[in-house]
Amino acid sequence: MLLIKNGTIVNPAEKQHEVGDILVENGKIQKIAKEIPVPESDVEVFDAKGLVVTPGLIDMHVHLREPGQEAKEDIHTGTEAAAAGGITRVATMANTKPVIDNSAVLRDVQKRAEDVGVVKVSVIGSISKNLEGKQLSEMGDMAADGAVAFSDDGHYVENANFMRRAMEYADMLHKMVIDHAEDMTMCGGGFMNEGKVSYAMGVTGRPAAGENIAVARDLLLSELTGCHIHIAHVSSKKAVDLIREAKGVNCSTEVTAQHLYFTDEWLKDYDTAFKMAPPIRSEEDRQALIEGLRDGTIDAIMTDHAPHCNEEKNVPFNCAPNGIAGLETSLASTLTVLYHQQGFTLDRIVELMSVNPARLLGVEGGALREGAPADITVFDPEKEWTVHGEDLYTKSLFTPYENISLKGKAVLTVVDGEVVMKEGKVLK
Repeated sequence: MLLIKNGTIVNPAEKQHEVGDILVENGKIQKIAKEIPVPESDVEVFDAKGLVVTPGLIDMHVHLREPGQEAKEDIHTGTEAAAAGGITRVATMANTKPVIDNSAVLRDVQKRAEDVGVVKVSVIGSISKNLEGKQLSEMGDMAADGAVAFSDDGHYVENANFMRRAMEYADMLHKMVIDHAEDMTMCGGGFMNEGKVSYAMGVTGRPAAGENIAVARDLLLSELTGCHIHIAHVSSKKAVDLIREAKGVNCSTEVTAQHLYFTDEWLKDYDTAFKMAPPIRSEEDRQALIEGLRDGTIDAIMTDHAPHCNEEKNVPFNCAPNGIAGLETSLASTLTVLYHQQGFTLDRIVELMSVNPARLLGVEGGALREGAPADITVFDPEKEWTVHGEDLYTKSLFTPYENISLKGKAVLTVVDGEVVMKEGKVLK
């Protein structure tokens, strides 16, 4: 039994924002009230005075790298990192080795997550066999076995007609398609945002136009097919404008915490910790992303947690793979930028990091309700801390936040009533 007392409960799905207590028993929320007396029976009491208590955070876009790339990350270390960051559920992408393009691999990942996962893991199946964009994956079987969505993330589906057919099939299965929107005929040879910084550095860029063209095409395909298209990791101002104009279409989108924090100016030292796809763009793009969150164009904040072996990133800039580890810095980075600098409410941040991801994935969560699974995050919005890669639970030590002070930190993570992280230490 767990009793969380005196916390500020921020529960926008229930229109609740007040100081109160939450009693957890047998993995469920038993009671939510302004004051709950401490039961006489054995109970762990956590005093959350001055802290914020929210439904468990959900990251709908991570790469746990298992199976086949466990040197980069595995389900255990990746979910440890999630717990450390206050995240109670992640959705893992299909670009593993072998690719999650059939039910056998999907079930293996689900079983592995049940056995060693510290937090809950939802699995996203691929759109195409081996991510090649030529033959449909076993979408029907995977949907029946619990795939929450389909995506060839890391790869853009170049063939428009193939993408159309995939979206028609996904729509029949009532699943959304998550779209890595970068036209690789324009972006494939680039290493960072194309602009004045890349020109000064002498680095070939990935133009925002490549993202914008891909977004426009797939919004049109969504309009044609009716399929829910979810634009992954939007990064450009024009792409945000396109999505805003298309909100009558069955579409949604997400942004990463790092795209809200950094601009391409941070890459001037050729630091591979900042190398990702789509790339970190200009200050104008960053401000457009923030405005997209403010007006509801962008639906969710996630990490695109994409760790690599340290020796893979510790190479010349153009040789390094795209991707960073982000699970342990996402909440802190978001609070720093949106809450402390931009004046976003905590309710809005919880919507973006819990309520909306649960709705989009069609999974339990996003609300604190009596009788519901006790997935709870408690954080201190005022706690200042400095990021050091060597202190993180992820296998990847490379983080763009190295030596940066952030304001806000998760202090308690509860999954199905079990405390899996307390005061920065993962307990499972």
